[in-house]
Amino acid sequence: MKQFLISTAMLTITATRVFSQDSTAAKEPGKLTFSGYAEVYYSYDFNNPGNHVKPPFIYSYNRHNEVNLNLGFVKANYTSDRVRGNIAIMAGTYAQYNMASEAELLRHVYEANAGLRIGKGLWVDAGIMPSHIGFESAIGKDCYTLTRSIMADNTPYYEAGVKITWNPNEQWTLAAMYLNGWQRIQRVDGNQTPAFGTQVTFKPNDKVTLNYSTFIGNDKPDSARQMRYFNDLYGTFSIGDKCTLVAGIDYGLEQAAKGSSDLNTWYSPILIARYALTDKVALAGRVEHFNDKHGVIINTGAANGFQTTGYSLNLDVKPMDNVLFRIEGKYYDSKDAIFVKDDELKTGNVSVTTSLSFWF
Repeated sequence: MKQFLISTAMLTITATRVFSQDSTAAKEPGKLTFSGYAEVYYSYDFNNPGNHVKPPFIYSYNRHNEVNLNLGFVKANYTSDRVRGNIAIMAGTYAQYNMASEAELLRHVYEANAGLRIGKGLWVDAGIMPSHIGFESAIGKDCYTLTRSIMADNTPYYEAGVKITWNPNEQWTLAAMYLNGWQRIQRVDGNQTPAFGTQVTFKPNDKVTLNYSTFIGNDKPDSARQMRYFNDLYGTFSIGDKCTLVAGIDYGLEQAAKGSSDLNTWYSPILIARYALTDKVALAGRVEHFNDKHGVIINTGAANGFQTTGYSLNLDVKPMDNVLFRIEGKYYDSKDAIFVKDDELKTGNVSVTTSLSFWF
């Protein structure tokens, strides 16, 4: 008993010292910043859809032959040694189409999260956050291409849940998440299945970034539960001062039916190359393929499911530090005739998109 009391006292003293040190650090003033972003676009689909909506697997820059806002938001960010948080309210066609399944009051929430540091390099964040999957975000200026890839538009842009992140050093970042679902703020009705995610990022130097992310969960009511197992792997590589390459692949599996041992699979490789002609002008090209023959993510009803290759080339001009003009040509080539033109099904789809973004 004496030894137990001594040990307890020592632990109490140690914990008091740690808490005291953290409390001292917490008294340092935090920093509150405000920012904003707006990206206006015009896109012309040469298949000329009468309803002004481009193919249904496209969720960004998807309005045809009209000037529109893809994404605009205002954001407040707070950071301190122990606490951090973000609140951002958005509008645009990105929100209209990506948030269509959410409650109306939530469709304009881009971010709403709070975080607490619980140890050295160890944070816990909760709320609505950007997705841990993929290298493309909803913010166009942060992506190498004007429009998003098929893989980006058909994997989560956002997620809701709890995330724990550990940075043991400058090279490694490890994270694990408890999530409400596959790009869900609110759970699907009748779904009580927990969903989880992981992320490992390795930066051996300032020229290379390697990332591996996963998702495990069910995106249907429990009465029709089909477990999904998803993997996202990519790397970014800077070659000299002007060239950057991005190579990645997604690979997913989902139960064919509830309780079944059969799995439907899909995959999507991608390669992007960007070359800076000057400090203000750059070119970027993309080759991608999305193979979902079972229609797990993109269901076309075609004989071969969705098997489509995409090619794009864009020119970026940055006249000012906070202004970016872009123009992109894109071509989709499908194994089956899934694109509609003049009431006929075609295997190809061509579009041209321009955008102008501004931020502060």
